[in-house]
Amino acid sequence: MRGSSHLAIGLITGVAVAGLVPGVPFSVAGIALAGFSSLAPDLDHPGSRLSKRLGFMQGYVRWAFVVVALLLAAYTHFQVPLGPDRRMGFTAALAFGLIGAAMQGDSTRKLALMFTGLCTVVAGLYTGFLWLSMLGCFVAVAPFTSHRSWTHTIWAAGLWTYIGHLANQALGWHGVALFAGGGYVSHLLADSLTKAGVKWLMPLLDYSFKLPLIRTGSASGNVLEVAICIGYGLLVLGLVIGKIGF
Repeated sequence: MRGSSHLAIGLITGVAVAGLVPGVPFSVAGIALAGFSSLAPDLDHPGSRLSKRLGFMQGYVRWAFVVVALLLAAYTHFQVPLGPDRRMGFTAALAFGLIGAAMQGDSTRKLALMFTGLCTVVAGLYTGFLWLSMLGCFVAVAPFTSHRSWTHTIWAAGLWTYIGHLANQALGWHGVALFAGGGYVSHLLADSLTKAGVKWLMPLLDYSFKLPLIRTGSASGNVLEVAICIGYGLLVLGLVIGKIGF
């Protein structure tokens, strides 16, 4: 399913959580969190919206390797005396330069996301927020997994929900786990409507659960995605209005 459809379904799920779950206050931030969470499983996909947004340094990664190579070569030339260490320094500089020059496409995306995730891990350690460090680990590792594999399992959904639970405890913002978990699970349910399906229980069960209604990217699939989003939105709106009593 397309990223725009996942985002729409995630936001609608956020409205459902905010409007229907007792004790959870209606929150625009919570709805936005559900939308963000609905995109998280596709961090394993090079073309996903969240990959592109979080990997904001993607265009600079290869040049960072080249700069490191130049700095290392300069340091070796001016500071390291003749001998094995000097040869090692120039060899390392050459290696960094070649890696940077060879990088393109998906490799830079993965490194950019890894760097973003590691920075988030450090921020979590500095502030004492375990949930932030766990979020950083997820962002750093997810791009290196195959599409619709580990991030598209019930275990990943549970981990994401637990991160929300820890954030709820640390920030005192009730409902974070529900917004986060609801958005994440909405992505898996939506992908289960496609022909590829989702391996919810991998690696315990290597089977794709699916109701193959949608062929992602096809004209009919796009129309059906829009219809599902509209139908789901109307259902949630009706339930929320009914609860409010209008």
